[in-house]
Amino acid sequence: MIDHARDLAAVHAATERLLTAAGTLDNASAAVPSRLPGWTRGHVLAHLARNADALVNVLEGRPMYASAETRDADIERDAPRPLTVQITDVRESADRFRRAAAAPADWSRTVELRNGVTDTASRVPFRRWAEVELHHVDLGIGYELEDLPAEFAERETAFLAARFSGNPDVPATRLTDGTRAWSTGREAAEPERTVSGTPADLVGWLAGRRPGTALTVAGGELPSLPPL
Repeated sequence: MIDHARDLAAVHAATERLLTAAGTLDNASAAVPSRLPGWTRGHVLAHLARNADALVNVLEGRPMYASAETRDADIERDAPRPLTVQITDVRESADRFRRAAAAPADWSRTVELRNGVTDTASRVPFRRWAEVELHHVDLGIGYELEDLPAEFAERETAFLAARFSGNPDVPATRLTDGTRAWSTGREAAEPERTVSGTPADLVGWLAGRRPGTALTVAGGELPSLPPL
C-alpha cells in the first residue's frame, strides 16, 4: 500500500541531498553538459523546478503543463540562470509542492499527468521522488545509482518493470537482483529471458541511464526497451 506521507518525507530528504550537492557548483560548472544528451546541469535544475510546479498543478486538478512546447520552452528559458537563482528556484518550487501535498485531499482520487497518463494521487509523491533521485545522478556531481536509497531502487525497479509490462515489443522478461524478482514485457506463460544484476544496474538500464552491459542475460540478448 502506498504511504504518500512517508514518500513526501523521502522527497524532502532527497531534495536536501541534491541542493547540498548542487550548492558546491559555480556558474561555470552549472553550465557544463549533464549526463542527459543535450542538457546542461542548468537544464536539469530548471527541469526539477518546473516539474515540482507541474506536480502542484496535478494535485490541484489543473493540466500538468500547458503544452509540451511550453514545458520545453520554460526549461530552455531557465537553464542559463546563475546558480544561486537555480538553487533558490529548486528549493522554493519544492516548498510549493510540499504545501500543495499537505492540503487535505482524497489521496485515492485519479489524477492526470502528461500525455493522458493517469494515476492515483497517492503515487504522485513517489513520482517526484524518482525525479529528484534520478536527476541528481544526471547532474554528474558525485551521486551515482549505487548511492540511491535501497527502498527507492527496489520500488523504482518495480515501477519501471510495470511500465513496460504488456508491451508486445518487449520479450517476456524476468528481472532479478538475486533476492527479489519482477516481470516485464509481453504476456507469456513463462519468461523468455531472465535479466540479473545489481539494483543499481537494473534501475540504470530500465531508466535509460545505463546500457545494461553489466547485466547477465539468460535466454537470449538483452531486450531493447522503448524510450520512457
